[in-house]
Amino acid sequence: MQLRQVVAVLAVAMVVVSLARSGASQSQERYKVRLSTVPMDGGMRDAVAGSGSASAVLMGTRLTVNGTFTGLRSPATVAHLHRGLATGVRGASVGDLTVSNGVSGTVTGSIDLTPEQVQNLRKGQLYIQISSEKAPDGNLWGWLLR
Repeated sequence: MQLRQVVAVLAVAMVVVSLARSGASQSQERYKVRLSTVPMDGGMRDAVAGSGSASAVLMGTRLTVNGTFTGLRSPATVAHLHRGLATGVRGASVGDLTVSNGVSGTVTGSIDLTPEQVQNLRKGQLYIQISSEKAPDGNLWGWLLR
């Protein structure tokens, strides 16, 4: 009788571990970002240049961003995560990222999102914006897409 109980407990433990692993892998969402310039009018046209890429991972409500950029016409100054009304539409900042102070470098950071911001992310409404000395209102943008 004891051997059957041990086997039953081991079987239940294996099921629990299996479910925990599958749940953990399902809670991780990956996003890609292509950082590029947005066409500008007037004098800003000569201030923006460059490109880059990033990836982001959502685990629970924590979003972690890692990326690189190159080719800016002036050093990067700040980077933020923003929320637009739709993909391609600019909006307000929802968090700060860390950016290298140079014409090329990295953009990184982790931000705890609200449940609403998680939904915004899944709808393609969150984007990264890197500003530079010559383009303080944004030099590179990139929407987080699956």
